Amino acid sequence: MKTLPVIALSMSLVITACAGKEAQMEKDQTMTNKVVKTDTEWKEQLTEMQYYVTREKGTERAFTGTYWDSKEPGIYSCVCCGQDLFLSDTKFDAGCGWPSYFKPLKEGIIKEQKDTSLGMVRTEVLCARCDAHLGHVFPDGPPPTGLRYCINSASLKFAPVELPE
Repeated sequence: MKTLPVIALSMSLVITACAGKEAQMEKDQTMTNKVVKTDTEWKEQLTEMQYYVTREKGTERAFTGTYWDSKEPGIYSCVCCGQDLFLSDTKFDAGCGWPSYFKPLKEGIIKEQKDTSLGMVRTEVLCARCDAHLGHVFPDGPPPTGLRYCINSASLKFAPVELPE
């Protein structure tokens, strides 16, 4: 008789662990659904500037990108894989010449890595789904996060959307 409660407890722990694992897997798939393509496939899909910025970690010149001064309501997505990245209501004018946002749309859709190129240390931001270079994040943004995601327009595509107030 003592084994029955032990078996029931064990089964309960297994079910709970499986449910937690399934929820995490579902979250991971929703956030990323990893996209992997060859350089040839990316070159066929993207313009020269988009390829240079997203696949070669380039940067467009300040004040030249399509979205640096856009104020239209909508969603900014990754130009490579379509992952929604930023809402326009998190966009602000940082005066730097690139679109700037104080937070991504959701946690886990952007990944960060140390960038020591150009003789400085910065934090590079990439699309978590396809590893496209988006830009950099700096700790000099407005509240509530204090962050400035400085993003190349060439790494984004925009969809106008009415945002709830």
